[in-house]
Amino acid sequence: MKRIFSGIQPTGNVTLGNYLGAIKNWVALQNEASCDCIFCVVDQHAITVQKNIGALKRSTQETAACLISAGIDPVNSILFNQSQVEEHMKLAWVLGCLTRVGWLNRMIQFKDKANQDKDNASAGLWWYPVMMAADILAYKGTHVPVGDDQKQHIELARDIARSYNFAFGVEFFPLPQAQILSKSFRIMSLCDGKKKMSKSDSSDMSRINITDNADTIAHKIKKAKTDSYSLPSETGGLVGRAEAQNLITIYAALSNKSVEVALLEYGGCGFGRLKRDLAELAIEVIRPIRMEVHRLMSDIKYIDNVLKKGSARASALSKPIVKEVYDTIGFLST
Repeated sequence: MKRIFSGIQPTGNVTLGNYLGAIKNWVALQNEASCDCIFCVVDQHAITVQKNIGALKRSTQETAACLISAGIDPVNSILFNQSQVEEHMKLAWVLGCLTRVGWLNRMIQFKDKANQDKDNASAGLWWYPVMMAADILAYKGTHVPVGDDQKQHIELARDIARSYNFAFGVEFFPLPQAQILSKSFRIMSLCDGKKKMSKSDSSDMSRINITDNADTIAHKIKKAKTDSYSLPSETGGLVGRAEAQNLITIYAALSNKSVEVALLEYGGCGFGRLKRDLAELAIEVIRPIRMEVHRLMSDIKYIDNVLKKGSARASALSKPIVKEVYDTIGFLST
């Protein structure tokens, strides 16, 4: 049985990139008989960058609502927020003491984010990968569905698990595997096809939010950056054309087609037709999710109860695992 663990930060509105790149695949995974799925709103990770902290509680609730609305079943899967399960932090300290400074200094995402604001980069941002390893290993997670940009963090989690097992002469933690799903799409910014679509981008025009209405979606796609050439008929014609690649990828993902098939439809056309069809398709896909999010957010007690129950289930799994770690180390428990 695979034990799937994955998380999403509540640092802003859930985007179409989050949905197509991760959440849609999570929904498929939870329906596989061979998968035991745990999905986490990682609110403790969210404070590594000091943005939106005053709205963190509301963002956590809305992120959970988006996951449920997109198809995550909190009965068949475990859905919770990280800060309600203390085992994550308890295990992170132990794992951090087995993690080499050099390992963390090599993390590409830390370098990229820290370089954006060197004077204000937090120690938490540097420590983030250790906490991520604890998130996974607290449940003995075996598979982590991630994008290519997170593969290095999973490699670190494997190194940390291996380090623990070697230090104490046990085969306790499995070595988690990055599960790169074949139908996972990397969705980029509507303003810059070389940057990932991000919840934290300063420009709301760079992304389509799951909570955007039809007019907003149509406007954003209409204004999306393009180039002055027609769309190619084959993928080779997309080389060096990041914005064209991005828009045709979004269309392919929403229509459940390959990029190759999508290009057969639009090859030789300008962007006007693609943008029109893409807007209609995005509105059609997002509308029922957005409406369900609004319905759920009108009943915050329901969302809180889902997260409370999920946290209790997560704690029941992680407590004996972390207790065994503490016993192995020799921490006194009375």
